[in-house]
Amino acid sequence: MSPEFPPTCSAASALDEPLPGTAATAPGWVCLEMPSGWGRDVLDGTALGPDLAGEFSAAADAAGVRLLFIRRPGRDTSRPGSARTVLLARSDPGSSWCERLEVGEPKELLDLIPHVVAGPAPGLGRAEGRPVALVCAHGKRDRCCAVLGRPVAAALAAEFGEDVWECSHTGGHRFAPSLILLPTGYTYGRLDVAQSRDAMAAAARGEVYLPGLRGRSSWSAAGQVAEIAVREQVAADADAFVVDESDAAAVVRHRDGRHWRVRVETRQLPPRPVSCGADPKPVRPLVAVL
Repeated sequence: MSPEFPPTCSAASALDEPLPGTAATAPGWVCLEMPSGWGRDVLDGTALGPDLAGEFSAAADAAGVRLLFIRRPGRDTSRPGSARTVLLARSDPGSSWCERLEVGEPKELLDLIPHVVAGPAPGLGRAEGRPVALVCAHGKRDRCCAVLGRPVAAALAAEFGEDVWECSHTGGHRFAPSLILLPTGYTYGRLDVAQSRDAMAAAARGEVYLPGLRGRSSWSAAGQVAEIAVREQVAADADAFVVDESDAAAVVRHRDGRHWRVRVETRQLPPRPVSCGADPKPVRPLVAVL
């Protein structure tokens, strides 16, 4: 018989599920301001219509990027026909970038998605000089995101202003509140307001805040686990490491020539709901073996 778990997916996860290796793998990000009308999935046609949603899905898949909806924390104050902010970002270590621009209609984004590729920023918009915070508040996907994410987004916005957005599903609502920092793609879970402020402040200094770290979106789950395991032992700035995942064990390489070979294993935890209201399923986290 499976053990009894708390009533929300995030509370159940917090009992024993490790965070490393749970960030979405997304080397590139395309974020479209969409103040209202989110469906359960951003590409389910609720907000964009089925035809345009299909075109967006194909374009994002072809470019290998993650598409998110974003909105300002708090009440919707947008006006019909007003310009929409777009954030384009690339998270490759050593060449990460984030640009902000505006579009009149969502369909204009189709021409921008192919530019989110490895290499220098394309110069399509204004370069973002400070970290940008995306806090998942996608209540239609899971209630934990709304209940836990919105207060964090509001508190961060009160301090960091326009560098903070609520966003759609980031992957892993059971780790709510979930925070992504652009351009690096470092992703966090279970941070309270004070910790979220600390994570943003560290990012502004070029550092990586370790509490609640789920991983950098540039790497696979195993690569994320390996990098975090090394970071917990070695102080280094945000872009000091790259992860070589070409072998059975991930190799974490420092820019100074040092490297660490990290073996990653799969563990199994008792079944539990991975989303509020869902049937229990086994959870198989990855852990580093040092």
